[in-house]
Amino acid sequence: MRLSHLKQIVTFMQSLRKINAIYRISDNTIKIAFDRSTTLYFNMHKGQSHIFMCDDLKRSKVYQAPFDVILSKQFNRSTITDISLQNDDKIIRISTAQSSAYKESQSVLQLEFTGKYTNAIILDKEETVLEALRHIEAGTSYRVIKVGQSLETPPPPPYQAKEYPLDDVRSYLHETYKTELHKRLDILKKQKTTLLEKQLKKIQKLLASLEDEKSLEKEVEQQQYHGNLILANMHLVRPYMPTVELTGFEGEAVTISLPQHLPSVSAISNYFFKVGKKAKQKMKNLHIERTNLEQKAEHLHFFVQTVNEAKDIASIEMLFPARIKNAKTKRDESIETFWVEGYKVMLGKSEKGNIQLLQNARARDLWFHMKERPSTHVVITTDKQNLPQSVIEAAARLCVDFTLFEKGTYLVDYTPRREVKIQDGANVLYNKYKTIQIEKG
Repeated sequence: MRLSHLKQIVTFMQSLRKINAIYRISDNTIKIAFDRSTTLYFNMHKGQSHIFMCDDLKRSKVYQAPFDVILSKQFNRSTITDISLQNDDKIIRISTAQSSAYKESQSVLQLEFTGKYTNAIILDKEETVLEALRHIEAGTSYRVIKVGQSLETPPPPPYQAKEYPLDDVRSYLHETYKTELHKRLDILKKQKTTLLEKQLKKIQKLLASLEDEKSLEKEVEQQQYHGNLILANMHLVRPYMPTVELTGFEGEAVTISLPQHLPSVSAISNYFFKVGKKAKQKMKNLHIERTNLEQKAEHLHFFVQTVNEAKDIASIEMLFPARIKNAKTKRDESIETFWVEGYKVMLGKSEKGNIQLLQNARARDLWFHMKERPSTHVVITTDKQNLPQSVIEAAARLCVDFTLFEKGTYLVDYTPRREVKIQDGANVLYNKYKTIQIEKG
């Protein structure tokens, strides 16, 4: 980010008097809602830091790390006492005060747009670090950034920055959002679709490697036929014979290779029946395995399309929540789990997954299904009576995105799980529901 642009943004910010709300909306982006309906977003990604404005940007999850707790405590509903650049460098200092009945606390939020050392640091009035987005130990940098230690002031930049005047700061910040969004969105889409397509290729390879049901069916018929033919001609078969020539039930000549080392003709006949039974069971299991793999492949196709249709970074990040390491409960492969603004949203990847959702959901969980047509089931785990409309809309959109490929306008019904009556498998009846309209594509 150009120093010249940063100076002009700071001048623009100096008219602001209060911070109404502040929190992270993604791992590296901080949202600050100021007074006068002005909201700025500070992207503190190393080497790609920038400031932007947009109409609204949803958080990918609710952050509760020490940095976020201190950030909220020190700056929510605070009064701005000063906004300036430190040492005429790419470092914004927002000084604030909070008053209570007992005392007034003063804090500084230092936003450093300094390449690989980009950081957001919270300081008290003595310049002691209260928390930081990134802690830096001795040996990593000349400046140690550690809780409880004083923050060293970096030297001024050893150059004179060129001036690049902006016609309008607000327009520039909105345009920055569009440019950076498209750039990062394209990169993220490619990363995630590559990951999903890799999984899809594995499943397609497994599907291609499955045996053919018709071949197994023929084997079942042949083994049973040979077993019955030997039973009907026991007087012509001897256990020591390697092969036997028999006349089939329709008069055809049949040559049968006999298993060796079996004690009797009845044992030989039973051998063919057992082989046929195993082939029949294999054919049955093969159908189940093929169906499961086809459902997984279809789910991944929906997943790829949903990623490609995403309009912002948060929508993609929501689709790929961090995996919990060393989790005691085994992950159910038939259910996809997402997190929307801190709410757990589960989606059935197949009929089995839909049944699991219905069976395991609690009475007050919110259940979603497309209106008057087959669809995946979606459940929001919650004890609350009223959910944010944005969360309801996100869950309904997941219901549509993972059911249909076609663009259009669709209706999704939703109701508490207690209003849903299971009829058979994943087929249900429900009442006292609400309906939301979703635009796809």
